Amino acid sequence: MSVILNLILSAINIYFYILIVSVFMSWVPSIKESSFGQMISKITDPYLDIFRRFIPPIGMIDISPIVAIFTLNLASQGIIVLYNFFV
Repeated sequence: MSVILNLILSAINIYFYILIVSVFMSWVPSIKESSFGQMISKITDPYLDIFRRFIPPIGMIDISPIVAIFTLNLASQGIIVLYNFFV
C-alpha cells in the first residue's frame, strides 16, 4: 500500500511543479504560445479553470493558481492523513 501512496504523492508533486512552470510561463507570453507552453496549458488549464470560475482576477493578477496550489497541497496532506488513519 505504501507504493501506491508514494505513487499518488509523486504524481501530485509533479503536477505541483507543472503548475509552477505554468505560472512562470504566464509572465512571458511568447513562451506560453510555444508548443511547450500549449502542452503545459492543456495539462494545467482544466484544473485551474475550476478555480477561475469562482475567483475573479484582481486587476491583471490571476490569483487562482495560488489557491489551486494550496488546494493541491491540502489534498496531498489529506491523503497522507487518510493513509495513516487506515493503516
